[in-house]
Amino acid sequence: MTHSVPFLTLLILLPAAGALGLALLGFDRRFNKELADALGILVSLATLVIAVVALVTMKEHFGGYQLVSNHTYTGEALGVRWFLGVDGISIFLVLLTVVLFPIVLLLGQSKTNSRAYAAWMLLLEAAVLGSFLSLDLIVFFLFFELTLVPSYFIIAGWGHERRAYAAVKFFLYTFLGSAFLLVGILALAFIHQSQTHVLTFSLTALEHTHLSSSTEILLFLAFTSAFAIKAPLFPFHTWSPDAYTEAPAGGSVVLSGVLAKLGTYGIIRFDLNLFPHATRTLAPLILTLAVIGIIYGAIVACAQRDMKRLVTYSSLAQIGFIALGTFALSTQGLSGAVLLMLNHGLIVGGLFFVIGFIYERRGTWQTGELRGLQKVAPVMAGVFTVLMMASIGVPGLNGFVSEFLVLVGTFLTHRWWAVVAVIGVIVAAIYLLWAYQQVFHGVPKPEDEKTRDLSWMERVAVAPLIILIVFLGVFPKPVLDRIDPSVNELVAHVEKATGHYQPAVATRGPAAAEGRP
Repeated sequence: MTHSVPFLTLLILLPAAGALGLALLGFDRRFNKELADALGILVSLATLVIAVVALVTMKEHFGGYQLVSNHTYTGEALGVRWFLGVDGISIFLVLLTVVLFPIVLLLGQSKTNSRAYAAWMLLLEAAVLGSFLSLDLIVFFLFFELTLVPSYFIIAGWGHERRAYAAVKFFLYTFLGSAFLLVGILALAFIHQSQTHVLTFSLTALEHTHLSSSTEILLFLAFTSAFAIKAPLFPFHTWSPDAYTEAPAGGSVVLSGVLAKLGTYGIIRFDLNLFPHATRTLAPLILTLAVIGIIYGAIVACAQRDMKRLVTYSSLAQIGFIALGTFALSTQGLSGAVLLMLNHGLIVGGLFFVIGFIYERRGTWQTGELRGLQKVAPVMAGVFTVLMMASIGVPGLNGFVSEFLVLVGTFLTHRWWAVVAVIGVIVAAIYLLWAYQQVFHGVPKPEDEKTRDLSWMERVAVAPLIILIVFLGVFPKPVLDRIDPSVNELVAHVEKATGHYQPAVATRGPAAAEGRP
């Protein structure tokens, strides 16, 4: 479904132009730090406005691609097109992106060389949005790869003590995975060309490529290797503890809250659409890795005394839940996975923000060096409490709804995997409550007594996250009403291609939709 206003193109070009403008204006000595900060924030806010207008413009109960832009990009000989589209699966990841980046830029004003920091952040925002919106596989790959460059410089330029090591490790791991993705894309396109005599990289065209069972499995593995590393899904996670820990607070928020979703989104958008047979065949393997990741992440988080690493391993467990819901191949499971991508981004982003606030005040995020912050910084403690409870999955907050859908959807199709995954929910309560107790309870140490509470700007910055966490926990229906039609179409596509259908109880009709949590 096309639209006369190129909303999606504007979503990509605006932050890219802002990044270029900041880079060029850096050569003007009259262009001071305050103007750079203001320009970065204004561009990100303008991008947020365009995304909201795009959401309002979309039809609510339509599961296909909307606001489509489809133009020749390289000429017909190469088959690459500027093909953008958005549906109920991708629109909320777009909104998550445009909500988090203005907050990161607002709280990053105090950094040294904030002009370069804002420029890299805007370029990263453009690359992330391009990845979520691209329906041409080559254009998607270009944006997917482009995210590596600003991410590397953000970690290496504004990170902590071991930032150089973490940045190189992050770059090499993800770049290696992307090499398999490129080979898979080219192989798929050439197979399609041999069958139709048309070279194209369009997702909607490549869905109809006829593949042998072994070829489909190999292509699935090529695509999934890149997505699993980016997510990161166990056991491809080993770069994330270093990168998340050594990145600056804003970098940790973007890496865990947004970039990780490129991996899980890629699995949903490309693996399920292009390789339905391989998806069903290898679902037990991925489900097993997902459950191992949930349990492993939870157990390792229990042993952490470093708050950033604790949240990192907690995030690994949540990525496992997203993979669990995705490969359950049920409407509830997949809807829960998409909703959890949104909810996890809000929660983990907020947690890394609060850890950043603590580090700015105390110069550490080690739980053994902090005590009694609730007494001197009650607002900070309250914000952390809401985020912690949402991550645990307390009813009334957004984490509960998505985890509930994932577990119900998985129980209907792969019962024992769901039963084992519940252990991760229980263990999450242990390590998060323990971390809160260590840092915020007790009698403050002398150095803790001087810790100031959140400033008005910090409160304004985190307020949207808290509001969204509560709103999505109390009333998720408006979001699920947009997610469900696209999920239903995708599940129906997999079922039609494979001939395997989910249990009848897993089909959510209008009556069931009215009674969803």
